[in-house]
Amino acid sequence: MKNTRSTSLYRRMCKRIPGGVNSPVRAFRAVHEPPLIISRGKGRYVYDIDGNRYVDFIGAWGPAILGHAHPEVVSFVQKTLRGGFGFGVSHPLEYALAEIIADMMPSMEKIRFVNSGTEATMSAIRLARGYTGRKMIVKFDGCYHGHADSLLVKAGSGAATLGVPDSAGIPTDITRNTLSLAFNDVEMVTRAFAAHGRSIACVIVEPVAGNMGVVPATTSFLTALRTVTKKYGAVLIFDEVMSGFRVHPGGAQELYGIYPDITCLGKIIGGGMPVGAFGGKSAIMDSIAPLGPVYQAGTLSGNPLAMAAGLKTLELYRRDRIFQKIESLGIVLDDAVSRINNIGYNRVGGMFTVYFTDRSISNFDDVKQCDTQSFSKYHRELRAHGFLFPPSQFEAAFLSSTHRKSDISAVVRILSDTL
Repeated sequence: MKNTRSTSLYRRMCKRIPGGVNSPVRAFRAVHEPPLIISRGKGRYVYDIDGNRYVDFIGAWGPAILGHAHPEVVSFVQKTLRGGFGFGVSHPLEYALAEIIADMMPSMEKIRFVNSGTEATMSAIRLARGYTGRKMIVKFDGCYHGHADSLLVKAGSGAATLGVPDSAGIPTDITRNTLSLAFNDVEMVTRAFAAHGRSIACVIVEPVAGNMGVVPATTSFLTALRTVTKKYGAVLIFDEVMSGFRVHPGGAQELYGIYPDITCLGKIIGGGMPVGAFGGKSAIMDSIAPLGPVYQAGTLSGNPLAMAAGLKTLELYRRDRIFQKIESLGIVLDDAVSRINNIGYNRVGGMFTVYFTDRSISNFDDVKQCDTQSFSKYHRELRAHGFLFPPSQFEAAFLSSTHRKSDISAVVRILSDTL
């Protein structure tokens, strides 16, 4: 495929933007390929500035569940746009979107909108600390909750060992109150709470992890988290920024039948526009200013354009039974991949990952054993054949309602040829 214009522009971008990108994975360095520069998207396709067309399985990292530029979403956003970009005060669409989210996820009795998933998780943790009066938080290796300082933490040497910073620029003092434990390890959680339980403000977890590829939590693991947080009076936070409405119409919490105290959302509830939200039990949410002592604010929070795109996306999601369409495609994918030996594979709803390993994948240690060189080869073959996948073994791919069975057949055929 042609990449002359993309290569030229990327070189110029590197002079003004660190690494030429505004988010590291966009550099495509993990797969040793030149970055893509996309000019537009429509339906299941994206087009780069060289005119190449790709069937898109990145989907803006989740929100393009209807495909790109759905005409009804575009029309509603344009209508809203004619009334103004934003006002710094309340807008009716904030309430409309909050209502539909609460209807789909009843555990979110009250909701506060922010502008990103990072803002949502950061604010939820501050709220949990303010509500409980405690400092410590528990997270899990391989779960990504945005780039807030206290969450960029790698594991210590055991369940009772505090995390250490996973990025330069984060003082150790900031992470001394973060415990990072092994995902899906019930025993480690039990030991951590036995040692620190009365000091732990909250547990934050992706019930379906999407940033070590797709790794679903086990029911026993989530049940243990719900049980131990209730026992010790800690807040349970589900980060459903990625899984929300993708793995089930009611999110992972409805899929598992295990409900958190606070849920964090993003991506899809803005229809692809910058947005995030956190919400939960009224008794906890009422600790936020102006009702309580926990401060959180944002001039662009509840922006009318993001609210419009998210509201219309969720309305169409329900009206057109989008999840059911995606799940039927997922079943086709399951069947095709199952015919290939010595490959790892996880799928939950519209999220999936193929792993180059012969072992099952249940935590980050399993993922780190995968053959990333073979994944890079697979990615290059997909791109050469006009399919765009996440440029990392450690990222989820996404199905949309616009994908076709023929797309899945081609992707699996390329996988078989690569092996």
